[in-house]
Amino acid sequence: MSPSSVVLPVGPWTTLREFLLQRFPGVSEAAWVARFEKGEVLDESGVAVPANLPYAAGQRIHYYRSIEAEARIPFDEVVLFQDELLVVADKPHFLPVIPSGRYLQETLLVRLKRRLGLDSLSPIHRIDRETAGLVVFTVQPATRGRYQNLFLEKSIRKGYEAIAPWRPELELPLNHRSRLEENPERFMQMREVAGEPNAETRIERLEIHGKWARYGLNPITGRKHQLRAHCAALGIPIRNDQIYPVHLPENSDDFGQPLQLLAKHIAFADPISGEARRFASARALEWPVVARDAAP
Repeated sequence: MSPSSVVLPVGPWTTLREFLLQRFPGVSEAAWVARFEKGEVLDESGVAVPANLPYAAGQRIHYYRSIEAEARIPFDEVVLFQDELLVVADKPHFLPVIPSGRYLQETLLVRLKRRLGLDSLSPIHRIDRETAGLVVFTVQPATRGRYQNLFLEKSIRKGYEAIAPWRPELELPLNHRSRLEENPERFMQMREVAGEPNAETRIERLEIHGKWARYGLNPITGRKHQLRAHCAALGIPIRNDQIYPVHLPENSDDFGQPLQLLAKHIAFADPISGEARRFASARALEWPVVARDAAP
């Protein structure tokens, strides 16, 4: 199966179903009905939508074909917290947060929906598939916007850890600011360019282990691949990164060498309950074994 997505264009359609039938004439109406009934048409938050969803230009829709088997990602998520408002999961490396690309069933969102029986579950933020650590989900659709606004208001404090080469000449702690834009020559990769900074990361040293170090990374902004791109730009690319500084071919995952980047902490004042929320991942990063202890 090759899941796809489409941004709805301006047009005369009144429902999502009408648009899909006209846009994809090779797919029968019965097939689309079956997909809607199975929850295989989703909005950009990964929530299943009905066939009669009012048409809205600009909305991103994901649609998936049924497959007989999807290779299981051999690592398990852990539910750290659950109440009537939130679910906090500790995600393993390699597991996507929401359906995209070649992943549908093997995503954190779908796994949790099945495990917890919560069809309304939706993430309020995301981390890369290769990154492990904390992801927060809302339980009630009515409160989702209040939690998502915390990111717009920069009211959420997030802390990451990473294993990368130790550079003693790099004066730490520091705040690295730059302008990040997509690299037109390398799919998925961001690059630093001249111009007004739009990304800022606080970087500190936590521990040294031979030629490697464990760094604390605090994103002040939330640009795509910000931590990975900033570390690479500073000459400390995160261990086992397959995109920075060199983008390896797709499907080149090595489960024995996960990206050493962990979403370790998240804290915020709950906009609904007023509680001070703070969560920490139980996962830990891995130092290189002696045979690999050769930083670039």
